[in-house]
Order: sequence, then structure tokens, then C-alpha cells
Amino acid sequence: MREIKLHDTLSGQVIPIVPRLPGRVGIYACGPTVYGRIHIGNARPFVVFSLLKRFLEHERYQVTLVANITDINDKIYAAAVAAGKPSQQLADEMASHYVADTDRLGIGRPDHEPLASETIPEIIALIEALIEHGHAYASDGDVYFAVRSYERYGELSHRRLEDLDQGEDGEGSHRKRDPLDFALWKRQKPGEDSAWESPWGPGRPGWHIECSAMAEKLLGLDFEIHGGGSDLAFPHHENEAAQTRAARGQPLTRIWMHNGMVRLAQEKMSKSVGNTLLLNSALDAYGRDALIAYFCAGHYRQPIEFNDERLAAAAASIERFRGVAERLVPSPSPAWSAALHAEFFDALADDFNTPRALAAAFEWVRQANRAGGSVGDQDLRDMLGVLALDNLLETQQARVGAEAEALLRDREVARGQGDWGRADALRDELRALGWEVRDGPDGPRLRPLS
Repeated sequence: MREIKLHDTLSGQVIPIVPRLPGRVGIYACGPTVYGRIHIGNARPFVVFSLLKRFLEHERYQVTLVANITDINDKIYAAAVAAGKPSQQLADEMASHYVADTDRLGIGRPDHEPLASETIPEIIALIEALIEHGHAYASDGDVYFAVRSYERYGELSHRRLEDLDQGEDGEGSHRKRDPLDFALWKRQKPGEDSAWESPWGPGRPGWHIECSAMAEKLLGLDFEIHGGGSDLAFPHHENEAAQTRAARGQPLTRIWMHNGMVRLAQEKMSKSVGNTLLLNSALDAYGRDALIAYFCAGHYRQPIEFNDERLAAAAASIERFRGVAERLVPSPSPAWSAALHAEFFDALADDFNTPRALAAAFEWVRQANRAGGSVGDQDLRDMLGVLALDNLLETQQARVGAEAEALLRDREVARGQGDWGRADALRDELRALGWEVRDGPDGPRLRPLS
């Protein structure tokens, strides 16, 4: 196994992964709050941590990837009221959209996708432990974490107490002992249509305690990597780190790994700002291959701009791989390939540097074009497989078949959602590719048009 290093936000250093158990790595990546369909910025951590898992598995680690779904949150209640439907119904619908949209990326699913609503007993137990240890207090149906009781607070986000703001200045702030304290449990408010019983009365968990409980439940304590967007370092991850160590006396994770934001016109893409491009729309417009290449072209820690020029560049880059596909043969690669193969994986081992890895893969194509004739494909397939781009090496005939199967799957998703217009449009796309859809009792089948 290579030594694999990642940037740790807590220490500010690029440090090696040191597994608790030899050969095993646990990753917890914060997933979306499902009050609307996810945008391309939400997709970046899904891609980063899914591809990181693929790389670690290539390096012979056994990896457990957990990516939660936050289905209890103030934003869900507000969006449900605006939509005129029950909050749990909205959350369920948007969670289904999230799974369907990210499935279209074709990079696999996390091993576990826990829901906050299914983790209430563990959340309550963790809050009770914090109260028992003097780090939390109940106040008229709410429960708050006492920030000043935890001396290490602020160490993850590298902020001073006097500079902190939890962003909880709304209803309930008068029940805090200190403005710095944050909610672990919130009593049910008028108009909220769902609540859970607790020792403090009916209510719901705060956002931060949800992730601590879900991560501990599925990965235990002191697991290897906790990931998420850089915008979560404070307050979300700061609060996760504080409450878990305060309750358990152990750190939640060994490495805090944060990806940079996706920007539109130099501003962070955000639902609250309103400058979002939905993932399903981006997939329709650019295709999954171009989106994966776009994400891989930027180092995960850096912000990246989303615009037509960058997507066009990503689309052009993947054509370089398609261009060499017809000359590849299933055999060992030539001697010049070994150094580039090593360079590719060494780049990923050095803080998951996908741009440098892609550069090695592009050089491989350049060398293959210079050599001419048939070229053994093993090394290039191995490299692109880790980035979920090995489909680019299929021949034209195989690509047409794979594209048709993908369109058929999308059509079934549209039919399941009652989107008959999109289903008909996808059927027309299949006909344009030379395929006819036959719907039968065992499901739809593709038949070539005669």
C-alpha cells in the first residue's frame, strides 16, 4: 500500500491516513438537507468522497463510506409550508430526487445513507451524556450545548470565542445561558407538523447533533476521515467535534477533510443565495462524463468556477480518451506506460490531487498517439477506473449500447415520478439512436429498430 496523505483542517497539515484497524478506513461525508433538489455545488462532496473511496479500494483498503441525509431541519419545515405539504412528505420526495440525481453520476452509492429521523434514540442518548457530563443544559423544552464548558472549542475552525456566532438568533435565543451556546434539541414550535418525544418534551434534534450521532452509530469513534464542504467547518463541524469529545472523551475522527465551494460568478453556489444550477439540469445539459471530468480538473480543496467555458473544456478533455479507444487492445500496457501509471496514483496519494493525476492520464494518451498502432489498455483502464471514467474507453459500438441503457433507466425514473413528458422525450432519444422500447410484464426492453 502507498502512504496516502490528506489535508487535515484541524492540524492545518497534510497528514497520513492511520487506520484504527489495519487495512480499514471509515469515511463520513455530510450529505444534503433535503428541502429541495440538490444543485451542482451539493454534488461536489458526493463526487469527491465517492472517488476517494474508489481510490482507497484500489489501494486495497476496505472502505466504509457513510453519507447522511438530513431530513429534519428548520429549512424543511419552511419549504414544506411554502409547498403546502407535510414536512416529512417533502423530505421523502426530495430524498428520492437526491438518490435519483446522484445515481445518474454513475459513481456508486455510499455504503450507508442514514436519515436523521431514523437516529432519534441515538441522538437523545448522546444529548443525555452531554447533560450528565456538565456540557449541556435543558431550558424550557430546549437543550443547549454550553460552549464555554469545553475548553477546546474553536480549534477546528481556528476561531476565537469572541469572534463566533452560531447563527441562532431567532426564536429560543432567550432560553440560552450564553449567546455562544447552540441547540442540541428544539422544542416543537407552533405550526411544525412533526415532532419526536424526548425527556425534555416533544421536539426535534438540532442539526449538529444529528451528524455526531449518525457517524458514531455507523463508524464508531475516532474513525479515519470526516468530510464535507469547507462552509461546514464552522459551525457544523466545530460543533460536531466539540459535542462528541465532550460526551465521549474521544475525538470523533482523525482527519477533517474539506472540499472547496463551487462558484457562479465568483460567489458560492447556494440555495439561500438563489444562484444554483440543479444537478439534474446540469446532467441533462452536459452529461455525466463532462461533470466528472470538471470536478476532477480542480483540486478538491480549492474553489472552482462553474461556467460553460469550463464545462466545454471538460467535454473536450474526455474526447481525448475516446479518441484513443479504437486502438486499445486488452493486453498489458507498453513499457513507457509504467511510469505514468505510478505518477497517476502517486498524485492521488498526495492529498488526492486529481488534476495532477489527470495530467498523467493525458500524457499517457499523448504517448499512445505518438507510438501509433495498437496499444495495451491495462494501465489506462486502471487509472480511469478509479475516477469512474473508464467508460470513455469503450468503442463506438459499445458506447451506443451503454448510452441507450442509460436513457432507458432515466426513462423509468421519469415514469416512476409521473413525468410523462420527459419519458416520451427519452423514448424519442432512444429511437434516434436506433432503439425501440418494448414495455412488458417484466419491465421495459430495448430492441434495435429494423
